[in-house]
Amino acid sequence: MSRKFDVICLGRAGVDIYAQQVGARLEDVQSFAKYLGGSSCNIAYGCARLGLRSSMLTRVGDEHMGRFIVETLRKGGVDVSHIKVDKKRLSGLVVLGLKDRATFPLIFYRNDCADMAISEDDIAESYIASSESLLITGTHFSTEKTSLACKKAMAYAKKNGVKLILDIDYRPVLWGLTSIDQGEERFIKSDSVSAHLQSFVSDFDLIVGTEEEFQIAGGEPSVIPSLATLRTITKATLVLKRGAEGNSVVEHSMDLPTEIQELPLYKGLKIEVLNVLGAGDAFMSGFLKGWLKGEDYERCSLYANACGALVVSRHGCSPAIPSWLELNFYLKNRVEIKRIDRDEELNFLHKATNRPAKWRDLFILAFDQQSDLEQLVVAEEKFPVVKKFKDIIASAVNELLLEKDHASEMDEIGVIVDRKYGQEVLHDFTGRGIFIASPIEKAGNDFNFELSDGAGSLGSELLTRPQEQVVKCLVKIDFPLSEEKLKAILEKLEALFKDCLFFNREFLLEFLVSQNHEVDDEKLLEIMGRVYELGLKPDWWKLAPKNQLTWQKIISLVETRDEHCQGILLSSTDEPPSKLLQKIVLVKKFPLVKGVVVGENIFLGPIKDFYKKKINEEEAKNKIKRSYKNVIEFWKEN
Repeated sequence: MSRKFDVICLGRAGVDIYAQQVGARLEDVQSFAKYLGGSSCNIAYGCARLGLRSSMLTRVGDEHMGRFIVETLRKGGVDVSHIKVDKKRLSGLVVLGLKDRATFPLIFYRNDCADMAISEDDIAESYIASSESLLITGTHFSTEKTSLACKKAMAYAKKNGVKLILDIDYRPVLWGLTSIDQGEERFIKSDSVSAHLQSFVSDFDLIVGTEEEFQIAGGEPSVIPSLATLRTITKATLVLKRGAEGNSVVEHSMDLPTEIQELPLYKGLKIEVLNVLGAGDAFMSGFLKGWLKGEDYERCSLYANACGALVVSRHGCSPAIPSWLELNFYLKNRVEIKRIDRDEELNFLHKATNRPAKWRDLFILAFDQQSDLEQLVVAEEKFPVVKKFKDIIASAVNELLLEKDHASEMDEIGVIVDRKYGQEVLHDFTGRGIFIASPIEKAGNDFNFELSDGAGSLGSELLTRPQEQVVKCLVKIDFPLSEEKLKAILEKLEALFKDCLFFNREFLLEFLVSQNHEVDDEKLLEIMGRVYELGLKPDWWKLAPKNQLTWQKIISLVETRDEHCQGILLSSTDEPPSKLLQKIVLVKKFPLVKGVVVGENIFLGPIKDFYKKKINEEEAKNKIKRSYKNVIEFWKEN
């Protein structure tokens, strides 16, 4: 019978704080990016991205970083049922710099951290036995307490026929062999560390490490003698990572040469290196993808070296590991891909196939409108009044969220809110697991981007926005549309798409056709086709074509040009309820249509009555909520 997991990873779980200024000393870095970190976590995450069933066995702190670790692993498809929350300790952190291609300063903040408090009590036999393999990283042999926990897990694995994998993962600073500012140091000879590691290696089936790591494990001054020593202790297959050259696989029955250059070599892939940190974790993920599925060493090594190549060309470790689709695309096209970091198709695929969530049907209330609400306000300061309107609409959504029976149902709800009047509303909804978007375009007919105070560019604007907030862009199309005007629009959309790709922000594109002209929907299709011809692939479309035939053509276009599109949302923000319900019936037959966006047709009437004091705030909120709820129920029932 198949076991529940392909691999359980036992070991380090932390957060990597990566310098964003490449080439600067760590002392001079101005800003950082936060990623999942810790070798075991990275491997579990990478294995899941490649389609393996992975699980994480560790501890995290009862704090924000601990929750970030667990949530990121869960969203990445990793089982987190055996991550224990430690009430007394903080999650480990690592601060990393990218000085040059050979200098990567890093500081470990791991003094009595949560993952090093894992104990024998955290190890359950039934859990270990539920996996095809157990991977342990070497750092967790560095203390008596963690060694005992590892030893217990290994005993259960051996008893139940679970393959044992060791990632030597040698960091001298984590064994107390160097000063705390020498986190970058990869090798310091230590007879005691070598002897300690050798006391464990006999039971492993696969051991993976760099040249320096095999030297510490074997305890000899060079690699070949170290491999020879290990082979007297263990029958494990030894996988030697040789950096840009590639890797060697040494089986127990193989005759060892006298020189490392004489070892069989599975060649690495030549790429432009940005950052070698984390390449080993990606290598391990790729190797296990093949090894656990019974592939030969050539194929395992190809996966491993390709994963390592992709990671060293990108910023960060875990977020840079490829998906299975992405890896295969790269292997198929690697000759043509000269620069991984600049290949737009590959980078789009990386983003599109590593999205953390797949939404169910979405019911979105858009109250990013400004002009219609502003026009209601007469002879008053507009800002506090319009802000109040937005707060009432938001309270209706909040109440509906509270009525949901299960937390998982919250992902049906969504909002589109502007930053001018709805900034506090955005703050409130962000981080709650619902779909949330905010416009990037300025209000009005001229298509320009709205930048926050202090944001000097589109990129700096996106960087200030929370990652979960989808970047919504509305383009109003007035016909007749000149080619010059269309080209200007497409140029701005291209800039926006590239920045969304670079900053890993989802992009929702809406085309609103002017109601002042009788226009064939074929014009809309033409413009969408022009968008795709430029290589622009919105994560979401928000559209309102008039008939079923146009819907069919749009669906065909999107499915043909972008198989990874998140979906199309029916835009119906200003139509009367009867017409809205007819459109819902029309589009629900198309799986790519993921939901409906309502707006003024839901809230404008109650807001007008509230402003005119015909109803109070509570009544306005209840009317909005009731209408919104009716749309959701109609969608589900038809």
